Amino acid sequence: MSAFQHTLDQITELKFHGFKSALLEQLENPDYGSLPFEERLSHLITAEITERNNRRIKRLLSQSRLKYKQAMIEDIDYSASRSIDRSLILSLAENRWIERMQNIIISGATGTGKTYLACALGNRAIANGYSVRYVRLAKLFSEVALVRADGSYLSWLNKLIKKRVLILDDFGTAPMKARDALELLEVVEDKAQTGSVVITSQLPVKRWHDYLNNPTVADAILDRLVHNAHRINLKGESMRKVKNSLANSDSSS
Repeated sequence: MSAFQHTLDQITELKFHGFKSALLEQLENPDYGSLPFEERLSHLITAEITERNNRRIKRLLSQSRLKYKQAMIEDIDYSASRSIDRSLILSLAENRWIERMQNIIISGATGTGKTYLACALGNRAIANGYSVRYVRLAKLFSEVALVRADGSYLSWLNKLIKKRVLILDDFGTAPMKARDALELLEVVEDKAQTGSVVITSQLPVKRWHDYLNNPTVADAILDRLVHNAHRINLKGESMRKVKNSLANSDSSS
C-alpha cells in the first residue's frame, strides 16, 4: 500500500468526507498546483466544514417531519389580499425570535397558507442549524396517548422539548377534550423553558380562551404562548382554490 493510499484510508476512517473529495479534486485539477500550500489546505478545511453542515441540515430536515419540506421564505406570496407584512417575515427569517425564545402565531381561514408559512419558517431555522419538529395537534395527542400507555412519556417529552422550534399545526380544528388541554399545557409549559413554538390556527387568538373550555388551563396556555408571540393573520382566498383555478385555466388554454 502506498503512503498516499494509507493517508486516504486514514482520512476515510476519520470520516472527513468533504476533505477527501476536495483532496481528490485538487489532485485531478492541475490548476491547484500553482496555489500556495496554505490556500490549498484552507480549501480542504472549508470543503469539510461545508460537507458537515450539509449533512447536519439534511439530518435536521429529516428529523423535523415538516409537512412541506420544500417550503421557502423566498416563495411566499405577498399579494395585497393576503395581508402579509413582508418586513415582519423578513425579520423573522433572521431567526432572532428563536434566540429570544419567542413564539409565532399564524392564524387565518382554511387554505390561506398557514402551514406553508410555518414550514417555511421551520426550513429557515433548519438552514441555520436549529432543530425543528412539526406535528399536527391531533397527531400530538395520539402520540401522547401511546407513550403514556407504554411508559415512555418522559423520554418522548424530553426529546420533543429539546427541539429549538416546535411547530404545532391545526390548533382549533376539532373540539378540545379536557385531557388534551392538560397535555397541551404540559408540553407548552416545558417548551417555554427551552425554545420557541410556532402555532397555526383557524381561530383568532381572542377565541382561544373559550375554545379551551377551562379558564385555569386556558390562562396558563395563553400566558405561555401569546404574551411573547409574533402574530401573523393571513387573509384572502384559499390558496388551494387559487392554484386549482390557475391549473384549470392552463389546461383549458
